[in-house]
Amino acid sequence: KYPQVAGKYEELGDAVHGLGPLNDRDRALIKLAISGSHLYSSAFKAHIRKAVASGITRDEIEHLVLLFLPTVGFPSMMAAMGILDEQMDKDK
Repeated sequence: KYPQVAGKYEELGDAVHGLGPLNDRDRALIKLAISGSHLYSSAFKAHIRKAVASGITRDEIEHLVLLFLPTVGFPSMMAAMGILDEQMDKDK
């Protein structure tokens, strides 16, 4: 509905990605951690799809989610694992 806003958002993302030394894989893992630990379900699912498409495995994503436990707690870790399961089952 707002293509100009969407276009500017894409430009911002492209600009931020190009500013530092992190490679695509590292950025994908960081985005998974941020969206997953905050339980941003739609964003987490989108980043799961992008991560898998870029070669990151389910085992790697599960390990990332397990690392939420000491920082954000058991309920958030389990909720994120449920979102991961839902997305991975959907993509089969």
